[in-house]
This record gives sequence, C-alpha cells and structure tokens, in this order.
Amino acid sequence: MKPSIRQKLERVEERLEELRRSLATPEITADIPKFRELSVEYARLEPTAEAFADYRRLEQELSAAREMLSDVDSDIRALGAEEATAVERSLSARELELQRLLLPRDERDDRNIFLEIRAGTGGDEAALFAGDLARMYGRYAEARGWQVETLSENPGEHGGYREIICRIVGRGAFSQLKFESGTHRVQRVPATEAQGRIHTSTVTVAILPELEELEAVTINPADLRIDTYRSSGAGGQHVNKTDSAVRITHLPSGIVVECQDERSQHKNRSRALALLAARLNAAEQQRRESEQAHSRRLQVGTGERSERIRTYNFPQGRVTDHRINLTLYRLPEILQGQLDELLSALHQEHQAELLAAAE
Repeated sequence: MKPSIRQKLERVEERLEELRRSLATPEITADIPKFRELSVEYARLEPTAEAFADYRRLEQELSAAREMLSDVDSDIRALGAEEATAVERSLSARELELQRLLLPRDERDDRNIFLEIRAGTGGDEAALFAGDLARMYGRYAEARGWQVETLSENPGEHGGYREIICRIVGRGAFSQLKFESGTHRVQRVPATEAQGRIHTSTVTVAILPELEELEAVTINPADLRIDTYRSSGAGGQHVNKTDSAVRITHLPSGIVVECQDERSQHKNRSRALALLAARLNAAEQQRRESEQAHSRRLQVGTGERSERIRTYNFPQGRVTDHRINLTLYRLPEILQGQLDELLSALHQEHQAELLAAAE
C-alpha cells in the first residue's frame, strides 16, 4: 500500500475517534442538529476504518505466513507458501476496496431527485416509449421503497407522454440514478406498422438532484412570471373547478416549470419553485463544467441530455449502454424496473475512472 493512502486511512481513524468522543459529550447530545451532522459523518467513516483494521489484520497474517517460509520443516514451508499466496490475494482485494472508500464522495448522492422524461424524435412511438421509461423508473423506485410524485404530465395522443416530470423521494435516489441522464433510443416495430418495419425513436431523460433549503438558488421574484390554470390531469372533479395548477417562467433564462399534482395552488407553487431551483442549479453546474472543458471526462458520460447513452432493441430483446459497451439480453426484465445489473456496471466504471485519475 502506498504511504499516502495509509496516511489518509490513519487520518480517518483519528477523525473517527475524535467523533466518538464528541458524540459522547453532553454539549453535542443536547445540540440535535450538530449531533445529527456528526452522526452522519461517523456512519460514513466507520466502514472505512473497519476495512482498514481488517487490512492490518491481514498484514499480520501475511507476516506470520512468511515466517513459516524459513522453517526447517518442508511441510511447514509449503503450508506457509500456500497461506502467503491466499493472504496476498485478500490483501490486494481489500486494498482496492479501501481505495474506493477513499474516493471523493458526491455530496448530492443522498438527495431526492426530479426525473424529467421527454419524447424526442419518433412522434407517437417516442411518446409511448417515454411512458415505458416512466413505468420502468417508477417500478425501480417502488422496489426500493421510494416515493414517486408526478408533478406534471403531457400525455401523448395515442398513449405514453410527450413529457412527464416526477419527484422521487428516497435516500440515495440521486446516487443510484444520476447516470441515467441522456438520450435513450428505442428500436421496435410499432403496432400500427403494417409491413413490420423497425422504427427508431428517442426519449431524453434528465436527473436533477433536489437542493437543500440552505443551498437553494437565490431567485429574484421580479424575474418570475407566475400563471395559474386549471389542471388537466387526474384528480377528479375538484381540479377542474379551481385554478390550482401553476406555471412559472424564469424570464432571464427562459426556463418554464409547471406543477399540477396538488389540489392546493400554494403546494403546486412551492413544488414548481423547487424544480426551477434544481434546473437553474444544473444549468450553472453545466456552465462551470464547460469552462473546465480541459479536465477529464468520465467514461460513463457527461450526463448531457443530447448524449445518446442507451439503446433498447425490442426485436433482439437487448439493452446496450454505449458508454461502457455493455449489452444485456434482458429487455423485458429491465423495463419492469430490474435495473440493478445495469446501474451497478455504470457505478463500477465510474469508480474505475476515479481510481485511475487518483493514481
């Protein structure tokens, strides 16, 4: 193990002990926000410290096995060689795990998200596939115990959606789905296609982390035009009798957000403002990244909506992620929300990129 990595791990141990002492003091236990903050940090560092303790135990085992190599008994030497080889493999695997644990953490990983799905090229077929993706992500979220709230929707003429925007509430939502932003391509034979020709359509997906209250973007009320209208979505007769839906236009940027999910105009306004803040934050972050174009780009993609990231080929029953050259012949299961294998491969590639950059 490199001395620099060992020093980082030792500092983690020191910090963990410091946190342990602080969390036991009456001053911290009485300060609920501070106690929560330190507890979260403790929970984040503890797995790294435990893995490092296990690594040092393996180092001791390796030292003992190597001592056996100088024994006068040939059987003992053979046993020592066998044990040393096994422990060296375990040490190598544990060191790689420790390097991953030390990687910079995205502070947004635990956030709720706004999921935006829009039909692209392909007309009705694109709208139908937008509906397929909305169901796919919805089922994935439900399987993880997350809550899905539809903020606004614009149904397609023959089903699906021209656009649907949802809020997904659940710990780690952004961490799991942040690599889904981009253009999703579908290849299949539409039900209305008499000659059985395969059509290609596209749908764009955007994943925006919800901002914390303390870091919310400052929005000048003078920059907003707020319109109310009657909701056209589900909700019974009530929504058709009141102008509860809200549309907010941010005049400087031209960004328009809508929310028609709640019966309360006040709640819809609050949700729409939160979505606007997330979009403005994403736009600012994209601007900063563009200014740093010389920096390394991750192989899993830039996350830009214009980037084609994945193809869903129905005739062959396959899904191909173009960023990591991964093809899975599990299209029906994936559309049912079984995304773990796909998402895990993307995260592993992301970690490999970060590790390569850290060397």
